[in-house]
Amino acid sequence: MRKNYKPIGDHIKRVEKRNTDLKVTKLLGLSMTKEFRETTSNVVGTDMSVYKVMSKYQFACDFMSPIRVNKLPVVLKLDDEPNLVSPAYPVFEVKDKNALDPEYLMMWFRRPEFDRYATFKCDAAIRGGYDWEELCETLIPVPTINKQREIVAEYNTIQSRINLNRQLIQKLEEAAQTIYREWFVDGVDVENLPEGWSEKPFTEVVKLSGGGTPDTNNESYWNGDIPFFTPADVANSYYSISTEKRITETGLKNSSTKLYPKNTVFVTARGTVGAISIAGYEMAMNQSCYAITAEHPFYVHQLSLGTMIKLKNEAVGAVFGALVTKDFDAQMVIDPPIELKEKFEKEVFRLYEYLLLKTTENQKLSELKDLLLSKLATIEN
Repeated sequence: MRKNYKPIGDHIKRVEKRNTDLKVTKLLGLSMTKEFRETTSNVVGTDMSVYKVMSKYQFACDFMSPIRVNKLPVVLKLDDEPNLVSPAYPVFEVKDKNALDPEYLMMWFRRPEFDRYATFKCDAAIRGGYDWEELCETLIPVPTINKQREIVAEYNTIQSRINLNRQLIQKLEEAAQTIYREWFVDGVDVENLPEGWSEKPFTEVVKLSGGGTPDTNNESYWNGDIPFFTPADVANSYYSISTEKRITETGLKNSSTKLYPKNTVFVTARGTVGAISIAGYEMAMNQSCYAITAEHPFYVHQLSLGTMIKLKNEAVGAVFGALVTKDFDAQMVIDPPIELKEKFEKEVFRLYEYLLLKTTENQKLSELKDLLLSKLATIEN
């Protein structure tokens, strides 16, 4: 063990402040991404006085999660407004912030190695898990406080850039949607279409294609250079630029999948049904998705977004476990003249290219952030 490794328990203590005066009403849950989320619990009629109150620089965690999802949701509160968390969640804080920086400790909790360690320490009992005692015994490197703050500042600089890019990406997406709606949705009367416009089935406006998966038992088909899109690769923004799996040229040739060009629209047909991503570059695709292609990819992307919203709305109350070709056949869409589609492509081309640029930049920044987290284990004073 390196000399600067210390048990976490030397630096933290439990906090048990309850909402006895009922002054705090904001209830938050803990996400698998180690962030607060809006609670999904129904608290009508619940005694909120037993819920725990969190203040700035305090942590909350869910010790039962490693058994279920191989992650330990632990969140550090960084704002000043008090909030509530479940009475089942331990709340703790750093004893001396001049000895251990709370944000430095949170960086350690974000490491995938920490989640693997917590999962490993879980026992097989029904109610077993990584508990308070196990957390306190966990060893972490504790360099000088100045070194910790230097590392935290570097991490926060990267995260701030990511956040700014996310805001810009959202504005760019909203701009593209606004232009599309102004040109092709708002004020368009399906009963009285302008000359050159028509109503058609969705599958007459676009080309719908399927995918396939190379033999998973053949090692020569996998871990190659070709991105292999699956529902797990759906991104939070328009573009998908990384995939969990990659296949080889041999795998591509010996399966029913094919290589789809950049800006192909992928729609998930199983699992998370109806999620949409754009291929940031050439990608193959598995059989749990559809590829939507046409001469005007950005127009098709916006058309697909609207079509999926309509399809989902129509499916309310019905079982919607998978998408099949007839679901798309049944969707009627407005098809404007080709000249207008071409004009739209030119109008939004730079928006989409800038979206891809910022999405790619955020991927690189995330990789840099992960590298910084990985280096924590070897940090010296």
